[in-house]
Amino acid sequence: MLEPIYAVLDKVFGPLLVSTHPLWVVTISGILLGAFFTLVNYFLVDQEKMKRLQKLSKEFQKEWNEAKKSGDEKKLRKLQQKQMELLKLQNEVMKDTFFKPMLVTMPIFWIFFGWMRRWYTEVVVVKLPFNFFLADFFHKSSALHANELGYIGWYILTSMVVGQVLRKLLDMA
Repeated sequence: MLEPIYAVLDKVFGPLLVSTHPLWVVTISGILLGAFFTLVNYFLVDQEKMKRLQKLSKEFQKEWNEAKKSGDEKKLRKLQQKQMELLKLQNEVMKDTFFKPMLVTMPIFWIFFGWMRRWYTEVVVVKLPFNFFLADFFHKSSALHANELGYIGWYILTSMVVGQVLRKLLDMA
């Protein structure tokens, strides 16, 4: 089903993949997709609503801790009501936060990783000077060692860094 899409990607990017080290290909892909996915979230998710929810959650947690510390049962019961309202708002925000961006990003994500798998399965993209503690878990059925990252590991690290920097620059919740 995705074969025609992969064929187009091979035709367009194949020469680049053959002539460029996997480190650069995956790094640039991580930067571009990490930025794209972050921008999708920025534009599709109501950032003000997210910030308001974070502020309300912090305030609620502070009030809850104070009431618990003082043993004020009446205040705790009132806060339980407030907690129910907060949970409703959280559910609404979470639905918007995950559903809208996922409709845009998931097809791109699956197509990209399916296509990259064809080129970089069992290819060492980065060799680390130490054993990465999670690599043993992910490399159980792989020829890669604990100090080696394949395309998925390096992509995740690259896109996470880019995403976090961009989130700070855009003042996202």
